Amino acid sequence: MPDKLGYTRRPVGTPPPSPVTVASPAARLPLVAVAFFLSGAAALVYQVVWQRILELSSGIGIYSVAMIVGAFMAGLGLGSHVGSLWSTRLQPDRALWAFAAIEVGVAVFGASSCALFYDLLYLRVGWLYSVPWRAGLLHFFSLLFPTLLMGMSLPFLARAMVRDAGGAARTIGILYGINVLGASFGAMATPWVLIRFVGMRGAVTAAAAANLLAAVAAFLAAPRPGERPRDERVPSGRSFEEREPPASRPLALWMGLYATSGFCALALEILWFRFLDVAVRSTAFTFGTLLSLYLLGCAVGSLAGSAIVARVKRPLWTFLVFQCLLLAWSAGAILLIARLPPDTPVLAYFDEAWRTTRSVRLGRDTDLGRLAATYLGLPALIFGVPTVLMGLSFPVLQRAVQDDVRTSGRKVGLLQAANIAGCIVGSLLVGLLLLDRIGTAGSFRLLAGVGVLFSGLGIRFYGARSAFLPLAVALVALVFGLPDGDRLWARLHGSAREAILVDEDATGVAALTPAGDTWEVWINGRSFSRLPFGGMHTVLGAIPAIVHPAPRQVAIIGLGSGDTAWAVGCRGSATERVTVFEISGPNLGLLERLREQGAAPPTLASFLADPRVRHVVADGRNSLENARERFDVIEIDALWPSNAYSGNLYSVEFFELCSRRLAPGGLMCSWCPTERVRHSFRRAFPHVIQTRGGQIMVGSNDPIRLDPEAWRRRATDAQVVAYLGPEQSQAVVADLVTAEAAPPLSAGREKLNRDLHPRDEFRAP
Repeated sequence: MPDKLGYTRRPVGTPPPSPVTVASPAARLPLVAVAFFLSGAAALVYQVVWQRILELSSGIGIYSVAMIVGAFMAGLGLGSHVGSLWSTRLQPDRALWAFAAIEVGVAVFGASSCALFYDLLYLRVGWLYSVPWRAGLLHFFSLLFPTLLMGMSLPFLARAMVRDAGGAARTIGILYGINVLGASFGAMATPWVLIRFVGMRGAVTAAAAANLLAAVAAFLAAPRPGERPRDERVPSGRSFEEREPPASRPLALWMGLYATSGFCALALEILWFRFLDVAVRSTAFTFGTLLSLYLLGCAVGSLAGSAIVARVKRPLWTFLVFQCLLLAWSAGAILLIARLPPDTPVLAYFDEAWRTTRSVRLGRDTDLGRLAATYLGLPALIFGVPTVLMGLSFPVLQRAVQDDVRTSGRKVGLLQAANIAGCIVGSLLVGLLLLDRIGTAGSFRLLAGVGVLFSGLGIRFYGARSAFLPLAVALVALVFGLPDGDRLWARLHGSAREAILVDEDATGVAALTPAGDTWEVWINGRSFSRLPFGGMHTVLGAIPAIVHPAPRQVAIIGLGSGDTAWAVGCRGSATERVTVFEISGPNLGLLERLREQGAAPPTLASFLADPRVRHVVADGRNSLENARERFDVIEIDALWPSNAYSGNLYSVEFFELCSRRLAPGGLMCSWCPTERVRHSFRRAFPHVIQTRGGQIMVGSNDPIRLDPEAWRRRATDAQVVAYLGPEQSQAVVADLVTAEAAPPLSAGREKLNRDLHPRDEFRAP
């Protein structure tokens, strides 16, 4: 009966009520799966956006990218290790609460990340990134908190959801697969929806919201105070029917194998994306789309593996076979593409496409057949099967080690940390060393050699009569059968090996292909210009040199064929130095090779021998950011707005940077292919003139006098005519006599390209 205070008294000797029994982990799995899907999607949104912002500080060169990716993954690996230690101290219900707290922490950081990475670190203290080692430390420490939390997620969830050792591999495999599936969704949504429509600030806000929803889902799935989780232990002895019981082999062995697997996975990812970047003529949407497909394959494999893992009797045998097969497939696909006759069915379609300069433009091309073949068929051939095998390997790995519910999170975390360590080594070794030393083809050959080591280990454990001997033979044959780089890249440029000039290093792939009396210049699969010089590039380069009364110091961003940088030097001794920033290292070397072979046009040969020209392999924007000198002319070589990272050179902030690097009376010149570029250019410069209706714009911090007669005299000076040629000097005059002051902007009405919302690059409506 209730007492005077309203409390119900329990008679003496009556046992207390039993705690409420809540739903089993299996019943709570859908809510947890939703939470981990959202967590994975948010993580990839952050990764794509943060990498792009941090590259503004340290550049988009391979070394900068390697530092950023390495810092991101180092935080994940450290988080996995910390999670492995802490998970053993938590009861399952507490582990789910800890996961919810992690998601809230990531959301708080994510929501403020643009303010930290862009508004503070880039805009206010960007000079800190001018020294490479300091930039690396800044990347690591600025990314440490969120990536540490992200890395702790899986160990905590494993501790929360695993209730019996027999079902641990299936449960953990499902969780991992769902998380990677979410990551695939995030990788696809970031370029196609988030950056395109709401920019990078909006993208990280959406990701933070996803983290908060994940926390809510985990909160709803967590047991309430006083509730007791239902036990789901399966009858003991089931696992002992297996030929290889769980934990029958040392955890250190599995950590070494999974680290090596991570090394191969990240190395292959870099090589596949390098190959496909050239093969599909990439745009701003390409990386996110291909990354999404890569992650989708891993997710499908992990989920499929979770369904069949209970029937795996020999996990070590299975794991080693999967590694051998995925490495053999990776090498074999490259071998077939490079060595099969060009008229081979299916390959003939791609060979014809590679012979043209036309690219399949995601977001613009309406030929669904071409889009499907290029962005589904070709990636499926290259990495579809290997990524599924990578995903299948994960639950098999868990089947091999999970023998105790209490240590489930610890083992997951340690294995993940080992795998991520291997990923970091693979990324840095391939990205910073192997692509320079042995190229893409040689790196595929090296990885096939790692497959031989996997097969050798299989022979060591299971004997020469096992499946590993024929796998070893096949992998050795692939090591010796894989083509060299010249043959591989010749195929992807639709040219014969004997005709093409091609070179590769860590910064990219450059090629020169003959087309009658001309040469096509390719950078990473995109056609930029032609030799000999002449046309739009020459006019673009010459205009600011003619307009400026004394263009002594000149900076050009982008080399290409060298046409624009050559034309800007048309004033002879009036121009003392032309500094050319080119991010593709092999570009200049190929032009030099053409000259050495005696095949270079005279204008190219004179340009390459010009003592006034200084070539710098670097990100041009980042170089201007850290430059101390001021320039009389700054110019961008013509760049299609659909190119990846074109938004870094067509934004208001970049044009404002150029305005700060101009000497008094200095000029900035740019091809302005869209209305947004024109608006952004005019927003940055108080004084702007234009030709061709705004297709070419010249801006300055000081008034630009419209003086067609003075410009005509300079353009028709004997020295300039001898340099450019009569036809090109007249083309420059024809443009300049139509020059006019650019119309003023309508206050606040124009949509601009911004660093954090590159609308043209992502075709924002």
